[in-house]
Amino acid sequence: MVGVGKRYPATIAVDNVDFEVYAGEVHALVGENGAGKSTLMKMLAGSFNDYTGAIFVNDREVRLSSPSVAKSYGIGMIYQELSLAQPISIAENLLAGRLPRKGLFIDRDKMVKQAKRLLKTVGLDTLDPLLPIEDISQHEAQLVEIAKVVGTNPCILVMDEPTSALSKEEVERLFEIIGRLRNTGMAIVYISHHLPEIFRIADRVTVMRDAKKVATRNIKDISREEIVQMMVGKSIKEFFQKEAHPIGKPLLEVKNLSRWGFFHHIDMTVHAGEIVGICGLSGAGRSELAQVICGVEKADEGSIVLDGENIGGLSMAKRVMKGLGYLTEDRKLEGLALRLAMDDNILSAMIPQLRHGMIYNNRYGRNMAKKLVKDLSIYPTDLSRTAGNLSGGNQQKLLLAKWMATNPKVLILDEPSRGVDVGAKMTIHDTIERLAKEGSAVIVISSDLPELVRLSDRVLIMRKGHFTRNMEQNELSEESLLLAANTEVGA
Repeated sequence: MVGVGKRYPATIAVDNVDFEVYAGEVHALVGENGAGKSTLMKMLAGSFNDYTGAIFVNDREVRLSSPSVAKSYGIGMIYQELSLAQPISIAENLLAGRLPRKGLFIDRDKMVKQAKRLLKTVGLDTLDPLLPIEDISQHEAQLVEIAKVVGTNPCILVMDEPTSALSKEEVERLFEIIGRLRNTGMAIVYISHHLPEIFRIADRVTVMRDAKKVATRNIKDISREEIVQMMVGKSIKEFFQKEAHPIGKPLLEVKNLSRWGFFHHIDMTVHAGEIVGICGLSGAGRSELAQVICGVEKADEGSIVLDGENIGGLSMAKRVMKGLGYLTEDRKLEGLALRLAMDDNILSAMIPQLRHGMIYNNRYGRNMAKKLVKDLSIYPTDLSRTAGNLSGGNQQKLLLAKWMATNPKVLILDEPSRGVDVGAKMTIHDTIERLAKEGSAVIVISSDLPELVRLSDRVLIMRKGHFTRNMEQNELSEESLLLAANTEVGA
């Protein structure tokens, strides 16, 4: 790619960028949300027909005016947002557009055989190809997406945040797949916010910032700190010292709370000014506990007390009005209204407070929304911009702004920094710290162990629906949390 660029009406998304990837290479592409990484690769995948500059594939200049044209030149892209059709089978998704036929009809036996072969490439040998996509887990769907693109035999494969929905074991499986593909001579572009992944599998890394390329380096010639500095444009420390602040009265008290099949007999107290982490393996019941506390799901038994008031019988909307907030794990599906403007999203959890009788007046709310957009460095700052047109990191900060607007007494954050860049993560962490200093109680559910170590005053370990341990701040390390999360009760 030589001098390529892409301009939107009010934004330059990619500005005169040179980029290359060799056969048999894993080339990492990193940068903050909004830096232009995904747009650059979408140009390669044929998503835009109005780009500037020149693109060469196998030393031949090509015009990639559509996804079908890009595929014809051997370019495949695995997007961060899955493109699978939920109601139809795994096999039909894997072979979409190239289903084997017997006369006028689909050859189902051949379809199943080909699907099994593709599933085997990603370690899903035991999965029934005739299952509908909606019946499999998110991480299985992610691997099916990878198998679908690999099945088209691309010579260049782009992966945009492919590990965002995968467990540690599944990430290892993906790395094995990438290693095999590299050994066949495939050129792989790997977009990720997880720097340890970059150093694990990449041969070279290109850093982008503000729509421009900053540098390309051999991975063995650069440090993690140098990459972060290039990404954010200033020197930062990856870890920060947690500032001590006073812990106040109990704000959330949960007693003997159970939702059968998910978690059982949970006792928990969180105080004003306290940040409590919840750590556990996939399926431990962490998100289900948050959903019951916030009123998304009903408890089978137990009590929930918020600032001295039993709220167990209240709806989620009434719990929000009482001062309980819940930032969901999936910002696109459950957290934001992607077709609505930024200000409508920020104010969506506090409509009753802005209503006077039958009249809804958001004038005061817009002033607050402007302040939150500034405080959280959400870009662009235009409140009328729809949420769906923001980058992933800015969407996550917008979701946090939505709950900050409610001035919560207790805020539960489920994977608050998943899939965001270093700069956005720092902003989110600073906001969580500030919220606690101002006297709110914060619960952080996270699979990011360094995040839990940096933020938490203490961490509750959850395993198979039970709290197994309460770890104080002086006990916290990535190693101790991982060991505790994998230790059976009483072991």
